[in-house]
Amino acid sequence: MSKVCRCVLNSFFSVCFGGALAAADYRVAGDLDSPQVLFGLERLERAVKARGDRVIPGSGSGGPVNLRISIEPGGPQDDPESYRIEGPTDGGALTIHAVDSRGAMYGLLDLSEQLRSGVHPDEIVPVSKTPATSFRAIKFNLPYMSYRRGEALEVHWDTCRDLGFWESFLDMMAENRFNVLTLWSLHPFHYMIRPESFPEACPFSDEELAEWKAMWTGLFRMAKERGIETYLVNWNIFVSPEFSRAHWAADYSQEWQIFGAGETSDLIERYTREVVTQVIDEYPDLTGLGITLGERMGGMDADQRRTWLERTFFAGMKEAGRKIKFLYRAPLSANSGSGGSTSRENDLKTRRQIDGMDFVEPPVYVSFKYNWSHGHSSPKLYIVHGGELSDAYWNPVPENHRVVWTIRNEDFHFLRWGQPDFIRRHIKEANIREYVSGYMIGSEMYIPAFDYITAPGPHKTWRYAFERQWLFYSTWGRLLFDPATPDAFFEMELEERFGPGVGPDLLRAWKMASDAPLHFACQYEGHNDHSLYAEGFCTWQEHVDFISVDRLIERKALDERYMNVREFVRGGEPIIPGMLPPPVLADVLDGNSRDAMAIVGRLRSAGPISPVLAAELADIEAWADYSAYFAAKLRGAVALERYRQKGGEADRVEAVNHLESAALHWAALSDAASRYNHRELAFRTYDRVRFSWAGLQDAVNADIEIARRAAPGVSPASDQ
Repeated sequence: MSKVCRCVLNSFFSVCFGGALAAADYRVAGDLDSPQVLFGLERLERAVKARGDRVIPGSGSGGPVNLRISIEPGGPQDDPESYRIEGPTDGGALTIHAVDSRGAMYGLLDLSEQLRSGVHPDEIVPVSKTPATSFRAIKFNLPYMSYRRGEALEVHWDTCRDLGFWESFLDMMAENRFNVLTLWSLHPFHYMIRPESFPEACPFSDEELAEWKAMWTGLFRMAKERGIETYLVNWNIFVSPEFSRAHWAADYSQEWQIFGAGETSDLIERYTREVVTQVIDEYPDLTGLGITLGERMGGMDADQRRTWLERTFFAGMKEAGRKIKFLYRAPLSANSGSGGSTSRENDLKTRRQIDGMDFVEPPVYVSFKYNWSHGHSSPKLYIVHGGELSDAYWNPVPENHRVVWTIRNEDFHFLRWGQPDFIRRHIKEANIREYVSGYMIGSEMYIPAFDYITAPGPHKTWRYAFERQWLFYSTWGRLLFDPATPDAFFEMELEERFGPGVGPDLLRAWKMASDAPLHFACQYEGHNDHSLYAEGFCTWQEHVDFISVDRLIERKALDERYMNVREFVRGGEPIIPGMLPPPVLADVLDGNSRDAMAIVGRLRSAGPISPVLAAELADIEAWADYSAYFAAKLRGAVALERYRQKGGEADRVEAVNHLESAALHWAALSDAASRYNHRELAFRTYDRVRFSWAGLQDAVNADIEIARRAAPGVSPASDQ
């Protein structure tokens, strides 16, 4: 901590807490008996211990109380998690008024952050905060019987069994005001219990199972101590591999094969009911369960899926010794397929089932994928999993359930990201609704645990993957709690990491850099996981499939402000105010690239920079090169399509020139992206597929040949 910060802390406590400049004890009184308050006090002590000061709960006889915690349920500010900080008057105590223990914890965290920011005690003004969203969740896919298989998921196995990892992750969640952790697995139950009627389902010895139970128990307990609810979410008709082998049942469970028909025998239903009941009873700190009506339900119609849920999960929950909460992921298919479909009739039937769930602790949270698997695209809702969403779930306004928007991130994992303006727009667009409780943020294909991305070196000062993406979690969590959180706060966080004076420039650069994948996912409509990977400018199945200039020309846009290249040229290339047709979007991307690069240049020329800041700047450079690449490719696509539709050699030459420029920008992107990261990485979930930007250079160069060989009047359809 700098000498300036030390002086601020000394001054603060000298004035507010009556302390002398010598090391002192700061005494706290009031409602201190909850683990959430104790966690907040521990964070406060971190903020004052730089000069040997201590925070001591309880007044005793050692001195006057100078910080008071007051929890007043049903007070004037009665929304859960609300708090109010009042500065000391007439020599009295600084007071945190809260509605509940979570609110008191957040008040203490707020106070700690004020101290860190250098607020002088004379400048303290009353702070009053009520969370904008009550459900602020992280979606965390577990490596245990994971949704898919492959090196990119299996590498996290040991890290996710380490309570030290979970303590760090939960600390981050609490500090960023996330209050829900959802843990996803095809079938997690055999890692948690030995089913009483089906002991053969658990593969572990008593000693091994005890270790697993200690991990789960510790995780749920630590989450609760930080005011974080925990949910186990599974995909439905799966059993443990051991159960499958013992009973010759649901053999797809042995290899974790996610698509196809599920086995609906009485045996599997009895097993499912029992494990649900037993997990609820054996883990009292687990908040809730969740389900996904989709995978391994092929061949069943929507009514059959709901009925199966009632006979298994709901029946098991009713048999448990306590009520729990429930996360009902909206059905992924309205028909008997697994690919995704929606219908108003199915929405109405599902709502009727949810409205009858009087055996769970309300409300039921109903989750929808915002813009399918690519929530980092448009802040406006266009599609959910399967297509358009009717208003059946909220018209009329529900009494016992609330909507949660799932913001999937399948579009950037290797490069850092942080764009608070996008998040603010998203909350304003999507959450000003009385039936919406909040958001769930996270990926299906990426686990933020073991950091297999960062190359070794002095730039790597962190241990876990989520720590390299700290700005992603900070912006989402803070703004979901309070969308009015100013840019100054994120600038302060940047300066804490990278030094005084760099915050405003770095945040501006991150905003411009982070717009790149958002623009791409708005221009190129994505559906399921495979259909788009914006960071890599590709789609994927069992191999990386680069998005060629022809595919870019053909693909429809997601956001109505953007325009498909082919239709733009065919329609006379209109430039409409408020719209982002390809040439206008290219100008925006180029401007962002130039401005971000200029900031990086200024920071580098100002003097020696730390290896950690150098790694951060390299990611900004990579996104800036990406923006320049995308801009050049859009211009090349327009010129190429114009040539095909209208002829004219000048347009073909222009297309070639733009695509040659794009290839140079891609090479620069490859260099920047791999400067502090591994050049080649396990791609998503397939062992035999590796990903690198450099590895796609030949595909990038192939666009040039497409333009050189183009012929008037020939517009090949893409192979999307």
